[in-house]
Amino acid sequence: MQQWATLMDGVDHVKLETVPIPTELKDDEVLVRISRVSLNNRDIKLIDGDFKNRYKVPDSPVVPCSDASGTVVKIGGVSAASQWSEGDRVFTTMRPSHLTGPSRPEHNSSTIGIPVPGVLAEYRIFPASGLIRVPEYMSIEEASTLTVAATTAWMALNWNQPIGQPRRNKDVVVLLQGTGGVSIAGLQQAKALGLTTIVTSSSDAKLQKAKDLGADYIINYSKVPDWDAEVLRLTKGEGADIILETGGPGTMDRSLSCVACGGTISAIGILTGSTEAGKSQLSTGMRLIQRNATLKGINVGPKDRAEEMVAFYETAQIRPIVDRVFEFSDALEALRYVRSGSHIGKVVIKVN
Repeated sequence: MQQWATLMDGVDHVKLETVPIPTELKDDEVLVRISRVSLNNRDIKLIDGDFKNRYKVPDSPVVPCSDASGTVVKIGGVSAASQWSEGDRVFTTMRPSHLTGPSRPEHNSSTIGIPVPGVLAEYRIFPASGLIRVPEYMSIEEASTLTVAATTAWMALNWNQPIGQPRRNKDVVVLLQGTGGVSIAGLQQAKALGLTTIVTSSSDAKLQKAKDLGADYIINYSKVPDWDAEVLRLTKGEGADIILETGGPGTMDRSLSCVACGGTISAIGILTGSTEAGKSQLSTGMRLIQRNATLKGINVGPKDRAEEMVAFYETAQIRPIVDRVFEFSDALEALRYVRSGSHIGKVVIKVN
């Protein structure tokens, strides 16, 4: 089989390898023929070496990417057979050991992409318990987008809600930064839940797409740099109840200015960088106190919440937004496209 692998030294150095198809399965494992892989900003950061301070630089290449859909082609044993059959369509969870409850440090050791080999490959072995069934109405392509982006968005909206009781209230205002995978999934979910949505972007074309998907309000921050003031204006001074904060230090200051009293900033990404010059922890803390707001880190979510999300998608018939599909041989072009930020929603690689 073929797989793409990296020494965490940049996209230009990712290599296509030929290796044996894995055959040795434990009782609770299954072999999946990968059909589609969807890409995240995390994959680019891993390949570019941004995680070298968290993980030892490998002596041999590692396979990147965590989000995939495919077909079960081999069952390990009785334990796996009680959950899956050959031919079942499945998609991955990012941390197969994280089945329920808050994320704990021990779950990180099962993270697909690193330290566990990733899915940019034709076949991969998974714990049977770490996979989720693809909804019948959804294409295998669409299903590949659910692992990280959709689950992260769901948790950003519903992390403090009991399972089975997602937030539903048109008076709840959700601010979605940008039009990447998480924000577009969050927009689709929020609209299906009946929430009010505001989307920001520097592109009028992307904002029109967001409007077409149901965004109630759009803000072009290249034309309206004080977008936090615009959020307050649109909400009659109240602010956004939930902010999907994908920018990081470069946008956090304005997010703190326009979060509603008692609201939540769900910290998801660091697209503007990972450090904040000239800002103290005290100033951030004091502003949270002033708004009685919560700053919540979102690290994807457990399997049971992802299954809850899938059930909601089935009921609402949500179809994930796929911007472009690349061939497996064009994986490096796909990675560069994600890095460019030109996409709306998700970018997918066709493996098989």
